[in-house]
Amino acid sequence: MDISGPEEARQEAQRRMSKAVEHVRDELTSVRAGRASVGILDSIQIEAYGSQVPLNQIASLSVPESTLIVANPYDPSQITAIEKAIRNANLGLNPSSDGKVIRIPVPPLTEERRKELSKLVHKQAEEGRNSVRQIRRDINDGLKKLLKDHQLGEDEEHHALDKVQKITDQHIHDIDELQQSKDDEILQR
Repeated sequence: MDISGPEEARQEAQRRMSKAVEHVRDELTSVRAGRASVGILDSIQIEAYGSQVPLNQIASLSVPESTLIVANPYDPSQITAIEKAIRNANLGLNPSSDGKVIRIPVPPLTEERRKELSKLVHKQAEEGRNSVRQIRRDINDGLKKLLKDHQLGEDEEHHALDKVQKITDQHIHDIDELQQSKDDEILQR
């Protein structure tokens, strides 16, 4: 990791750690919590027009009620492919269509499934925390290299390491909050 000074190190830490938190947020969005949300369909790709296309690019998605998602395909000839992709996504969803729109009922979660999802949320959050810690290590190594190369004084290095640690603590706190929020959403009855 090549950095030229403490300010660049701080900015790089902030930028990379924010991306790591955003990645965790995206991962947690796809975890179904018993309420209908178009976010649970974000990972679904449809075989259409000779390539893989995200579902939200070939159908408008809406949530008319808390236990139902409706997909309205822009091209009705894609209905069968959309239904098949949703079934094969292992989300526990069973879509049905009337030839014009696809209704996707979201079944309530069992207690066992809630616990499985909670474990998944904890795993994804821990991966995010590890990613943030790895970024901290990279930045700190860069600062130590600057000190070793006499491009930075000991006081400057110590001050920069403290700033990087504060940034790290804040981003880990953000991930903890995301985890807690998703856990509460999953485990509520």
